[in-house]
Amino acid sequence: MRIIVTGGAGFIGSWVCEAYISEGHEVLVIDNLSTGSEDNIPPEAEFIECDVRNPEELEKAFHQFRPEIVNHHAAQINVRDSVEDPRFDAEVNIGGSLNVLRLCAEHKTEKFIFSSTGGALYGEPDKLPADESTPALPLSPYGISKLATENYVRYHSKNHGFGHVILRYANVYGERQNPGGEAGVVGIFCENILSGKPCLIFGDGEQTRDYVHVSDVSQVNLLATSLKEEGTFNIGTSIESSVNHIVRILGEVTKTEFKIVHEKERPGEVRRISLDCSLAAEKLGWSAQLSLPEGLFRTWNWFSQGKS
Repeated sequence: MRIIVTGGAGFIGSWVCEAYISEGHEVLVIDNLSTGSEDNIPPEAEFIECDVRNPEELEKAFHQFRPEIVNHHAAQINVRDSVEDPRFDAEVNIGGSLNVLRLCAEHKTEKFIFSSTGGALYGEPDKLPADESTPALPLSPYGISKLATENYVRYHSKNHGFGHVILRYANVYGERQNPGGEAGVVGIFCENILSGKPCLIFGDGEQTRDYVHVSDVSQVNLLATSLKEEGTFNIGTSIESSVNHIVRILGEVTKTEFKIVHEKERPGEVRRISLDCSLAAEKLGWSAQLSLPEGLFRTWNWFSQGKS
């Protein structure tokens, strides 16, 4: 099939592109390279440098490629940046997504796959792990913009006749994570350890996240492409892991002593979260395969070997 992957030069998007190409699909990457890198794009994929906020350039890409499926990963994904500049977050995550959705409707795209968030969408749930019926009460503009876009996806899907799958990611980590532009704690810690800088922990470090390796995320995007029905799915491991736990494992993996510095908690960050992914197992036949220690080992090796 012909598949557009927006944000396909980024960390997660490039893994998704590789998964599609491995199955024989034709892929067009649309990316403005603000946080992604052209080096991440598989050589078999076509590439157009374009910002999703530019409807004219997007229109040219859709007209040229005629996608059957659009996988939308282009986004502003830094929670802290969204708190500091909610308008920019909304311009990219809501405005940019609306541009892509409009073109899907006009060009008769068959399916729209949207990378949403589970880690930032549910706020502070009373019950963990949170399933898809948990009320969405985001604490940050980033979570708000993802929730708004989910609703726009459902609206466009219903009114313009194309299918949709929404994937609510937990905290994705792994090889190619950009420690500067994508705010992933694992990537940041690996980079700091290599450069001899201290690892900053905001708060006491006992805040938890659900960490899922990017290889597992790429596989669920592949499964979503062939899913015959519509749906919204949590994508994680259902396991809570604290920042302090991540630091302990990295100490074991790296066999390195590194300095840890605590700073005050950041606004908009949830205290505890993990995702119930049983619906993805039931409907998509998917579950995370890579354990956290193994995933951190692989990630550290990639960083320490020069990101090659």
